[in-house]
Amino acid sequence: MFQRKQSPSSEPFRSAAWLQDQGKAGFIARSHLRALGLPDEVFDGRPVVGIANSFSELNPCNSQLRTLAEHVKRGVIAAGGLPLEFPTISLGEPLMRPTTMLFRNLMAMDVEETLRANPVDAVVLLGGCDKTIPAQLMGAASVDLPTLVVPAGPMMSSSYRGEPIGSGTDIWRFTEEFRVGRMTGGQLAEVEGCMSRSAGTCMTMGTASTMACAAEALGLALPGTAAIGAMDARRQVAAERSGRRVVELAREGLTMSRIVTRDSFENAVRVNAAIGGSTNFVLHLLAIAGRSGVELSLDDIDAWGSDVPLLVDLKPSGRFLMDDFAAAGGLPVVMREILPVLRADALTVTGHTVAENVAAVESFGHPAVRTIDDPVQAAGNATAVLRGNLAPDGAVIKVSAATPALLRHRGPALVFDSLEQYHVAAADPELEVGADTVLILRQAGPRGYPGMPEVGNLPIPVRLLEQGVTDMVRITDARMSGTAYGTIVLHVAPESAVGGPLAFVRDGDLVELDVVNRKLHLVVDDAEFDRRRQEQPVPRTATERGWVGLYRNHVLQADEGVDLDFLRGGSGHAVPAVPF
Repeated sequence: MFQRKQSPSSEPFRSAAWLQDQGKAGFIARSHLRALGLPDEVFDGRPVVGIANSFSELNPCNSQLRTLAEHVKRGVIAAGGLPLEFPTISLGEPLMRPTTMLFRNLMAMDVEETLRANPVDAVVLLGGCDKTIPAQLMGAASVDLPTLVVPAGPMMSSSYRGEPIGSGTDIWRFTEEFRVGRMTGGQLAEVEGCMSRSAGTCMTMGTASTMACAAEALGLALPGTAAIGAMDARRQVAAERSGRRVVELAREGLTMSRIVTRDSFENAVRVNAAIGGSTNFVLHLLAIAGRSGVELSLDDIDAWGSDVPLLVDLKPSGRFLMDDFAAAGGLPVVMREILPVLRADALTVTGHTVAENVAAVESFGHPAVRTIDDPVQAAGNATAVLRGNLAPDGAVIKVSAATPALLRHRGPALVFDSLEQYHVAAADPELEVGADTVLILRQAGPRGYPGMPEVGNLPIPVRLLEQGVTDMVRITDARMSGTAYGTIVLHVAPESAVGGPLAFVRDGDLVELDVVNRKLHLVVDDAEFDRRRQEQPVPRTATERGWVGLYRNHVLQADEGVDLDFLRGGSGHAVPAVPF
């Protein structure tokens, strides 16, 4: 018969309220867990580690997580813990409609409530495809258990007719070539067949790789784990080591809130500038901060990233792919290089500081990671925050992925109220549009679409493509894929659907973009703006049923991370009351 013992720490683990209880509740919990084939000794007070697994065949990016979880379990068991795996919602960019961003907050609620409601002392988060890691971190932050992230890892590199190609990034290029007849349907199908060669996330510095790096920069993943390939055996080794370490985190009582601080957010922002990370990073980081109770603003993100050069030469801002980044030593090499501007004493899940983690890191001289003295781009090319009468609460632009000549631009607006409307117009060879035109897409923000889809990188009108135009200024309250590129102003706040100024722009209005001075301005005086507002009242209440209705009525704007208003902060990990 099992013996009820205390945990190695001075206080019993949280799970003791279930598994050490000597009454009816404990009997029921242990009896049903025995149905898993668990022996007596696992009920001796050891830490229970939850493994939050976003495996799904509807999400090919995360399809290898079913087996990766087994390696985490090995580590947990070896360290004397009890692993209990559970599924979460999975958000797959390639398949989910209208956009995974509509469901990020729902997944965060799933993770949060599952952790709080169950006998879990620490958690390993298995995620990858764009919104899964942010959602898992948001949910975990609201519960505040010892937490460790194991990213899915990027898929294998691809090539087309001898040329390296990157998921997402080269899709935009090849489909544009097809639109104007410079690529055949057969050739496009050939690209389609060779681009995604394995399970794993996009092998460019898209949002998935960005958020894996963000988790590592925040101190929530073991050093070096962000860049290792999904199919690399070292990914499995990292998973097992993570399982071992999370048991120690539980015993040490090293909760997520002790690691995720304002200093760690500053480190994540500076790292994001150095790697050329996705603009989606901004939304997710703001949301995670909101759940963590840490003050973080768009101005912080702009200021912290502005003095860090781009060091990682990866698509879409460079030449290489994630395999090359891993070969170069991954994120620890980058963090060692920019250590003078990091909060070096920030604590991480290793139990050591950032400085201690990278002290012995060696640079291999691989061209995918450059030095401060020889950057890919100079400081000032990170994600910039713009303000003005078009975006009083802010908008963002990924400078490293933009055309330098367009970063200061003035041109007439051409306005569209839906993506469908734009696609029809863009295919018209007679469309009245010039290279200096500023394309504006509205009604695509958090509430208006709903869900803020990744449609900001509007395809160039066919008339201009045929003339050789490859980039234009585009402005929207939508998002853009982290794999995309172009001079695109995103996340305009407040959005048009709630009465933001973007709603009142008209064709022909002059728009000024000045990234150096952080300015986004419509050349229309205040009186005219007010007159247009009076003529065009904006509905503010959604009537849809279910999740969409709840989302639209409670979603915050882009400058606050697009979380739901009632989910800011957290409720901690207090044990729920016994129902009998």
